Amino acid sequence: MASLPADFAPVLVQFIAASGFIGMTMVATHLLTGRRKTSSTLRKEDPWECGIPVYGDARAPISVKYFLTAILFVLFDVEIIFMYPWAVNFLKFRNAGLGTLVFGEMIVFMLLLLAGFYYVIKKGVLKWDQD
Repeated sequence: MASLPADFAPVLVQFIAASGFIGMTMVATHLLTGRRKTSSTLRKEDPWECGIPVYGDARAPISVKYFLTAILFVLFDVEIIFMYPWAVNFLKFRNAGLGTLVFGEMIVFMLLLLAGFYYVIKKGVLKWDQD
């Protein structure tokens, strides 16, 4: 069955509507927002956070271990997301005669997960007492 150009009319209408919304939003924000004065004082340009005076550098270094721990959490969390549907549907696989194959694939998956976890432990990423 061939596609006709008329079949794509809803997509074109949606694209035009989205583009129009974006354009109108940009024009409205340009017209409705205030202008920045060129002769600002230092007091006007200070950042304001709950009335607390600013001191120090806002770009203070943060330990890389914090970010590594966050990335590891996301990594293992995503792997759990892959394991949950497998566990829910395992009986269906087993009844279809694929139980051994699917179980073997999960064993390989878990071995790769544990190999990565072993690597992380050996690298000392989870040791917080060292700098």
